[in-house]
Amino acid sequence: METVLTLLMVVAVWQLLRVRYQRTHIALLGHHLASLQLERHIETLTQGHTRAIQEKDETRQIQVLETFGLTERAVAAQVQSLADAMQKESAQDTSMSALPFCVPYAERFLPSALRDFRKLLHIHAAGLRHALDNEGRWDAKTRAYHLSAELYLLQHSCHWFCKSRAVANARLLLRHQVNHQKVLESVTAMTRASYLQWVQDAPSGPAVH
Repeated sequence: METVLTLLMVVAVWQLLRVRYQRTHIALLGHHLASLQLERHIETLTQGHTRAIQEKDETRQIQVLETFGLTERAVAAQVQSLADAMQKESAQDTSMSALPFCVPYAERFLPSALRDFRKLLHIHAAGLRHALDNEGRWDAKTRAYHLSAELYLLQHSCHWFCKSRAVANARLLLRHQVNHQKVLESVTAMTRASYLQWVQDAPSGPAVH
């Protein structure tokens, strides 16, 4: 009986720490998003691009996509603004765990499992600009496909930072009916290479206290 009570206490304390830790990440990201219209623009683009991709007539695809030109540029600019703003935050405040689940205050004792959310945002900003400028010279449908994947991956990263990788995976599947691996395969090669390098790279230097 004592063992059960001890385990229940440990679980309760863990849950309390997890919620408190996640709230700090949510508050930090929310603070920087408050002055932007990024979430609304992303919703507009993901829905619009999906509609365009489903169009069988190429002329109609182009017509639909052209209506989102201003919104595409606004998203790219605001993601860059978010990345620049988050760069001013500390490494401790912007660290996130590479583990599937949330480990509260992992920066204090698991430095090798940490990744820098600031770097990840800059990868997203560069990837969106690359796709937006159509540097791969894709046709309209392929460009829209890559842009949608870039936005899905950005949303996944924000959920990962705020909650955990497992929660981000689940939300991606629930919201867009696509898994993380498929999204990663669908972004541009430049984004995919940078992202995979970020996932693999452990931070250098001692743990942040």
